Amino acid sequence: MTLKIVVKRLLFFVMVVWAASTIVFFVPRLSPRNAIRERFGELARMGGFSPGDIEKLIASMQQQFGLDKPLLEQYWTYLGNIVRLDFGYSLSKYPTTVTEVIAQSLPWTIGLLLITTVLSFVIGTLLGAVAAWPRAPRWLRAAATPFILLTGVPPVIMGILLLFFIGFRLKWLPLGGAYSVGVVPNWSWPFFFDLLEHQVLPALALVLGSVGGWVLSMRGMGITIQGEDYVNFAEHKGVTGGRIFRDYYLRNALLPQVTGLALALGTVITSAVIVEGLFGLPGIGTALNGAIRANDFPVIYGIVIFITIAIAALMTLLEFIYPLLDPRIRES
Repeated sequence: MTLKIVVKRLLFFVMVVWAASTIVFFVPRLSPRNAIRERFGELARMGGFSPGDIEKLIASMQQQFGLDKPLLEQYWTYLGNIVRLDFGYSLSKYPTTVTEVIAQSLPWTIGLLLITTVLSFVIGTLLGAVAAWPRAPRWLRAAATPFILLTGVPPVIMGILLLFFIGFRLKWLPLGGAYSVGVVPNWSWPFFFDLLEHQVLPALALVLGSVGGWVLSMRGMGITIQGEDYVNFAEHKGVTGGRIFRDYYLRNALLPQVTGLALALGTVITSAVIVEGLFGLPGIGTALNGAIRANDFPVIYGIVIFITIAIAALMTLLEFIYPLLDPRIRES
């Protein structure tokens, strides 16, 4: 891959982040609502503040957040802050910054998202390849059918079903939370197993809701590749079935799966955020739900922009990896 292509793709990444950040900045400002005034208006209704004190607090916070400046100046300051990953202060947790809120929640989201994405991709790809391979045992090909039937069930609905039947009715696993109430996080095996037990249901919700899609796409691609000349040539040469499956069939059918993974990253991350909120995990999803309930607009904007940057970065990384998987790709 040439330097020109690398620079081109990095510039495309910057353009995507800039466009998304600009939309996030201008769309909320089309509304006449004032986030800071609404937030302190809620506090005033709860009592303990005089109208004069509220107005002073509002004026002070608007100055702190730069809302008293012209819109264009706010925009340039906003873009500069994004470059530094400085999303400002949280309204509901002031003086905690938005970056600190994201940093506290991010490890939980990365752990859940990384494990479930890898599992669903690997399981779905292998099952789809076996389901289309005519030499595979019938029982092994039939194993893909239940996952295909679950394709139409969104992960959040799958999570609700798992919560009700496995968590509530059967009481096999905890209903939610990152770990048991009263347990202090520590580096020990009992805490690790307790933590793992609480992650099973949300992980299952994400995996079961996405494996079927990978099975279907891999199965369709596998059926198409079976009729290719290089597969027929290998069979006539007497190449063993295992080698044909691994080197000629699976390897070539895997390439569109990687492309599909890049396209599905937005859905995968969004589903993980929603499932986190459903199970009460202290990840990005829970932080976003809490910010929405508290009208904490800086946190909402910060999380949305951070997710956008993460998706764009992952898609750019996959674009760099793809030529390594397919040597036939040549850039002009």
